[in-house]
Amino acid sequence: MNFSEKIRTARIARQWSQKDLAEKTGISLRTIQNYELGSRLPKKQETYSRLADVLGIEESSLLDENVSFVLQANERYGGSAMKQAMDLVADVRALWAGGEMAEEDMDEIMRAMQEAYWEAKESNRRRKAENK
Repeated sequence: MNFSEKIRTARIARQWSQKDLAEKTGISLRTIQNYELGSRLPKKQETYSRLADVLGIEESSLLDENVSFVLQANERYGGSAMKQAMDLVADVRALWAGGEMAEEDMDEIMRAMQEAYWEAKESNRRRKAENK
């Protein structure tokens, strides 16, 4: 289950509307809607903590390697890198949709792709620094 499904499931289990969750967390309704649509992830770790606290669930249950990867991209390289990381995760998930690959194999491929992403970002950063 991905982040959007986890948020939606926890909210519905409490019989809250999206508006209820927005009011209880202080996060805008539109942002909650985007989280549940899977079109946006929180940019800061504190948001995960706030959501988990209000929903009465463990913060760790909201996080997975992909969410951590996206957060790290934002912390290291900013919003555009976060968007790239989100797109990479979404594209890889789409490739596997309905497939028969074992979950462990998919996780390993995702880790390898994330490592390749970090190497490419660092290489580009070094190249830009050398050209200045």
